[in-house]
Amino acid sequence: MIRRLGILADTRETVPIEYIDVTRAVARMLASHAVTVAYRGGSLGIAGIVADEALKAGGRVIGVTVEGQEERELPHLGLSELRVVPSEADRQREIGDLADGFLVLPGWPGTLSDAFDVWTWGTQGLRQKPLGLLNTNDYFTHQLAGVDDALVDQFVRESQRGMLVVSTGPEDLLRRLADFRPPETRRATSCDDE
Repeated sequence: MIRRLGILADTRETVPIEYIDVTRAVARMLASHAVTVAYRGGSLGIAGIVADEALKAGGRVIGVTVEGQEERELPHLGLSELRVVPSEADRQREIGDLADGFLVLPGWPGTLSDAFDVWTWGTQGLRQKPLGLLNTNDYFTHQLAGVDDALVDQFVRESQRGMLVVSTGPEDLLRRLADFRPPETRRATSCDDE
């Protein structure tokens, strides 16, 4: 069951118009399903739109910001809760603790870095929480092709590839995240680079 979802998304000031409507729809859907949003706490970009729309729809939104980064990150001032932590590592840990799963929306490069961190936690058996990619406008298709190439070349196992839940529809993706059961994984040995 997904009660709180970590949102990994772009935080730049401008958002390409083709992603605005779907982002708003995602936020309204999460609010309608009583799913709390947990994210980096900013007011800009796709992440800021998610926060705004979820709040407008009566949803709960928890932001996690890093102490001293207020000027650079422009924290959202209308959140249900804003937590301040001492470092970026603490922020990742806090969002990871809050979330029952993660939803990745378009963004680059920080968004993908955060998504790969979450995926790595799962591949190493640390935090096996579902990781969903909303493949709006085929945004993640090229990145997923790279993952599939790594699977063919045996750098990624089938069980690890199975940890990535992908859909073009927000409702379908939320349902699949709620139904997700982590595949069997083995702990990394000193020779594995997972």
